[in-house]
Amino acid sequence: GMEALIKYLKKNLTYPDEAKEINLQGKVFVKFMVGKTGEIDRVTIARGVAEPLDNEALRVVKSMPKWQPGENQGKPVNVWFTLPIFFVLNN
Repeated sequence: GMEALIKYLKKNLTYPDEAKEINLQGKVFVKFMVGKTGEIDRVTIARGVAEPLDNEALRVVKSMPKWQPGENQGKPVNVWFTLPIFFVLNN
C-alpha cells in the first residue's frame, strides 16, 4: 500500500550530489504502469525538474519490487500511476 511505498522511497531515494551543490529542489512526477503480473513498466517522467533529480526519480521507480496487480471483475489488469517524488533539502 501507500505506507510501504513511502517507506521504500525514503530508504532507497538518494539526493544527487550535483543537485545538492546547486541547491536544486522540486517535485518530479513519474508515470508508470503496474502490469498484470505486478511488474513496474513504461516508466517515464510526466513532469520533471532537472536531469539529476529526474534521473534519480526514474532510477528508484524502475528498481521498485513487484506490486500487487490491479483487478477488474476479478481479473488482473494493467494500471497506470503518476507518482510525485519530492526532493527537498533541509538546511
